Amino acid sequence: MSGKEFFMNRYSELGWKNEEVKPRQAIRINTPDRASAVVERLSSLGLELEKIPFLENGYWICKPKFSIGATPEYLLGLYSIQEAASQIPVTLFTELKEKVILDACAAPGGKTVQLAVLMYNTGVIIALDVRKKRLRALSNQLERCHVKNTIVYRLDATLARKLDIRFDCILLDVPCSGNFVIDKHWFSRRTIKDVGKNAAAQRRILAEATGILKDQGEIVYSTCSLEPEEDEFNIDWAVNNLNLKVQKINCFGEKGLTDIFDQKLDDAIQNCRRIWPGQTQGFFVCKLKRGSSD
Repeated sequence: MSGKEFFMNRYSELGWKNEEVKPRQAIRINTPDRASAVVERLSSLGLELEKIPFLENGYWICKPKFSIGATPEYLLGLYSIQEAASQIPVTLFTELKEKVILDACAAPGGKTVQLAVLMYNTGVIIALDVRKKRLRALSNQLERCHVKNTIVYRLDATLARKLDIRFDCILLDVPCSGNFVIDKHWFSRRTIKDVGKNAAAQRRILAEATGILKDQGEIVYSTCSLEPEEDEFNIDWAVNNLNLKVQKINCFGEKGLTDIFDQKLDDAIQNCRRIWPGQTQGFFVCKLKRGSSD
């Protein structure tokens, strides 16, 4: 099954009131201690910036007059171009300095750079991706932004045990079905069968990550999919099969859904955050740990 009517009916049943979506281009400052200076430099170029209220280092670009990927400041790595909701997952880890981090699906590297910034280039990041072309984009991002603590591997995230490393923190920004905000042809390209295949692949990645997580470690799981099979259902499966607990998080978004299509999920799933399309694209994020929920 596919088509706009089919999916929009699903979203309505999940509680989203169809509204005009106007996502805005966003950047993230890579030098938090000098953010005001970067903003001043960009303003002097004629860029009007608006602070994103739910992000510490994020700014919306208001009426861009030229490509924001062609400024000297961008080429110097002072900021990254990154959608607002996509900036949330990395900020949810409790502590990053001096940690051993896995970015399991890293390319094109926006979140990898964000990790390195919040780690102050300490510790080590192992960044994986399976496609050679995407690794090239990842490496270019890391070089542009002066990242010094990251090792890049061409490796499928479902085979991460081959690294023979246990991690303090694991970022799973998993490959997903995406959503209609970021792909204008999405409704004609996606079927519910695609969603099921992606959800199964995401569970394999979740299971692999759990096996290499330290006892007190944290997993942050995120998608840009609106489909509950890739979001709440997957986390409910992780709770019931991987001995993971959903942690409370304080970030933008609505509570995760616990009653979906006549199925009742674990109450802890409401600790997840579902972001419906509006000023940002659609998004889903949660934090997982072994042991008791917060």
